[in-house]
Amino acid sequence: MQVEGVAPMSYNNNMVTADTEKADVLNQFFSSVYTVEEPVGQVPPNSFTVASTPTTQWLAQDMVLKGLHTINVNKAPGADGIHPRVLRKLGAELQWLLFLIFSDSLSSGMVPRDWKKANVIPIFKKGVRSQPGNYRPVSLTSVVGKLFEGLLRDHIQNYVVENAIMSSNQHGFMKDRSCQTNLIAFYDVVSKKLDSGDAVDIIYLDFAKAFDTVPHKRLLSKLRSIGLSEAVCTLIENWLQDQVQRVVVIGTFSTWNKVLSGVPQGSVLGPLLFNLFINDLGEGIMSNVSVFADDTKLCRPVNSIQDVTSLQQDLDQLAIWAAKWQMRFNVDKCKVMHLGCKNMQAPYTLNGTALGKSIMEKDLGVLVDNKLGCSKQCQAAAARANKVLSCIKRGIDSREEGGPI
Repeated sequence: MQVEGVAPMSYNNNMVTADTEKADVLNQFFSSVYTVEEPVGQVPPNSFTVASTPTTQWLAQDMVLKGLHTINVNKAPGADGIHPRVLRKLGAELQWLLFLIFSDSLSSGMVPRDWKKANVIPIFKKGVRSQPGNYRPVSLTSVVGKLFEGLLRDHIQNYVVENAIMSSNQHGFMKDRSCQTNLIAFYDVVSKKLDSGDAVDIIYLDFAKAFDTVPHKRLLSKLRSIGLSEAVCTLIENWLQDQVQRVVVIGTFSTWNKVLSGVPQGSVLGPLLFNLFINDLGEGIMSNVSVFADDTKLCRPVNSIQDVTSLQQDLDQLAIWAAKWQMRFNVDKCKVMHLGCKNMQAPYTLNGTALGKSIMEKDLGVLVDNKLGCSKQCQAAAARANKVLSCIKRGIDSREEGGPI
């Protein structure tokens, strides 16, 4: 397992160059963002009724075999070293044994310790390569554990769909929803308001380390509040407890660190748990809210002082939500965009800090300006295409006479 591009790390005003030291510095940074959870207050009331059924009733042996046959053999193994190719090749022989292990986990509410270990791969995002904050942690966990997570995720997802639990505002990690549906639905609302002569303000919100800071007890209180069986909640609680991680840099490992909060990035179950955790984010918000995983934005027409006040009240409500559930907004990255020729250019605050104003934002990979024009996005797409074309052309021009293209 190798990762290229991990530059010397800046640590305590010194540059760390050894791979082991770089791995330790990155692991310390990734661990520093975890949430130390405060006591949980009143749990939201349970609005759903769940039938009392045997814990393992939904799990069948053929589901395990199907999961084994769909394992991606090109994925890397987790800390247990079991390669996905082995599991797929020996699916018929392993299905019964794994079914017994999975059934035992469901009935006991416990998962094997190896499923709680993660090799973390630091993925460079952007900025200065020597800064640990410019790397995103991706967890490589046990392939067997992820197979079990997938079965449990599907079980929970079926319950969520059958009971219409998920907010219609959420487009991330949802069947038949995507970045495209998020963008189309949101900007359709904005464009129609502008076409009718309204001024519109858009607020782009950014959570700080959202997936890494989800408080476990608060997450579990939300899972119970939607009516998930106590057996499933107990199992998830055990899965989240005592997780450990180590960072891998060019085949070199850091020491193990405890994971105190969050849902592992790279896990199968994590995205659904995160969606359920922030599912009530838009409750009580009067503006139009659109969410893709942790990317959140809201908009409303602002033709009067009252409209501006209403939008500010929505921001205040979101700040209250974040404080209650111990999530943090990165206010420096939260922006307001004013649209419409009659826009009042009103100021807004979040947690007492003024939001910066922007005339162009990258929203889910698409450049959006304050006139809803697409020229900048088209230019960026053309530039990327030209780079690819240049690489292809150089490859063709430099090939030897009669050699393959």
